[in-house]
Amino acid sequence: MKGLSQMLPTSRSRSQLRSSRSGSFSEMECSESRKKPHFLGKVFMAAILTTFCVVIVKQPPSFSYSNVFAHHELGVTHVLVTGGAGYIGSHAALRLLKDSYRVTIVDNLSRGNMGAIKALQEQFAEPGRLQFIFADLGNAKAVRKIFSENAFDAVMHFAAVAYVGESMLEPLRYYRNITANTLILLEAMATHDVKTLIYSSTCATYGQPEKMPIIEETPQVPINPYGKAKKMAEDIILDFSEKSNMGVTILRYFNVIGSDPEGMLGESPKPELREHGRISGACFDAALGVIPGLKVKGTDYETSDGTCVRDYIDVTDLVDAHVKALNKAEPNKVGIYNVGTGKGRTVKEFVEACKKATGVEIQVEYLNRRPGDYAEVYSDPSKIQRELNWTAQNTDLLKSLQVAWNWQKYHRHGYGSPLAMAF
Repeated sequence: MKGLSQMLPTSRSRSQLRSSRSGSFSEMECSESRKKPHFLGKVFMAAILTTFCVVIVKQPPSFSYSNVFAHHELGVTHVLVTGGAGYIGSHAALRLLKDSYRVTIVDNLSRGNMGAIKALQEQFAEPGRLQFIFADLGNAKAVRKIFSENAFDAVMHFAAVAYVGESMLEPLRYYRNITANTLILLEAMATHDVKTLIYSSTCATYGQPEKMPIIEETPQVPINPYGKAKKMAEDIILDFSEKSNMGVTILRYFNVIGSDPEGMLGESPKPELREHGRISGACFDAALGVIPGLKVKGTDYETSDGTCVRDYIDVTDLVDAHVKALNKAEPNKVGIYNVGTGKGRTVKEFVEACKKATGVEIQVEYLNRRPGDYAEVYSDPSKIQRELNWTAQNTDLLKSLQVAWNWQKYHRHGYGSPLAMAF
């Protein structure tokens, strides 16, 4: 299809045609009937040209100006953020934008929120800063098209279903969404020579280790489909990296809490997924009266109070680790890091902190264990501290929950309906 600059002469020709046609009508008024066939021929040609111009205008636009996202630019790093409408991905996109990266978000909104995209677009409205592409990574044709139309320098891969309980109920969904989609993404990166990948993995790949804290060399023996699917994706990435000069960083992180301190973004899971979601979301729902109380699953673990022990990492610290990994990424180099505070807290401790943060005496119901859960998981972050100069800064559990609660109070219904906001 011709560009707008090529279309303009056609528009001028149409204007000239109108002038010519207008003259023909004037002549017809004082002409003899023998001139009518000549006039009808002009009308016929005008109709054909007009139809042609309308068809051209209705075609998808092909602009003559340069699309900055389609070209590499000296001094600008263009990062593809998959799953950038989700809780962690949106916070990562926010940090990248604040640090003057160029960002493309790809998300199918099955778990993400269009409201998060809208918030980012309003804050970073300058041309060439941020674009959002609605697409599913499981659609290989769509992924190839995205890579062919954009010049990415790096990929941060967050997109994934990520609930342990749900993975036990729908294992095939997890293998397809996490493992198969990662393979499609890698193939596109290889075809288009994108050399840097920061992969969002999980401590669930370790399963139930015999020793604590967890180090990067701890054997990976996942016990649920979520952890297994993530480990499979890691294996694919590592195998591919051996045959390419890609710079790869795999970040295995622990239980994420908190939200943007400035209040732009927060955590807003879909209502139908709340029962599978993070404990912080359940605590806030109970405090808001969305649910009658909090259900704690498992009180007979071999821990100090019988409830699970987890390492809670603030989302702002987590995205800081991603940015540091991006800045340190080098061709032919693979880095694998645990991202946590190094300190475990029981679920009961967490619930008490949530009560203080919200000021609500949340009702708690204690139930049997959830299938696929493990008793105790916390990290040793020594390696990431040493190699990436990263240390968790927001380790006050109560403060992180207070920040997250402030967003929840003013967004009782989350970001709103993603479909309503998308169209």
